[in-house]
Amino acid sequence: MQLFQGFYPDCWCGSACQIDYEELYRQGYRALLYDIDNTLVPHGAPADEASVELFGRLHAMGFSTCLVSNNQMPRVKPFAERVESAFLVNAHKPSVKGYRQACKVLGLKTEQAVFIGDQLFTDIWGARRAGLRTILVQPIHPKEEIQIILKRRLEWIILAEYRKTLRKKGVQKIPEGKFQSEKKR
Repeated sequence: MQLFQGFYPDCWCGSACQIDYEELYRQGYRALLYDIDNTLVPHGAPADEASVELFGRLHAMGFSTCLVSNNQMPRVKPFAERVESAFLVNAHKPSVKGYRQACKVLGLKTEQAVFIGDQLFTDIWGARRAGLRTILVQPIHPKEEIQIILKRRLEWIILAEYRKTLRKKGVQKIPEGKFQSEKKR
């Protein structure tokens, strides 16, 4: 549906670890902006070894990184320090201001940045409006706050339409996972 296209990500992957970062670098992207909760780790969890390893690899490739979170300093700063990343707290996603501020902090244009997140209505919609390339990842853990659970129900409708669009374009690998399996048919 045309109505939902503003919420469609540019790419959809199972997890942040499955993204082809080498290809993004070849395409000229130099900044990777991330949501934290349910994108990199389960909601509220500290940075784990997988996140530290991922960010180390990304920095070695030449990427700048920034965590863009609606959370506050006590949640974001320790995570950012552990993965050695720039960060922005209280970003007010989906407002475009936070995404653009993150690019400014990194000294790069929005056209050089990719945003990776697990929610359509905050992460993807805001980043698209700010002019960033977007990658949607499956939520890591099903336990979420009630307001997010309610938004997920609406996301299923949009993602079902997005799947149809991808199939019409001949895309073979379409993530299924939680979005599809939890929906009652």
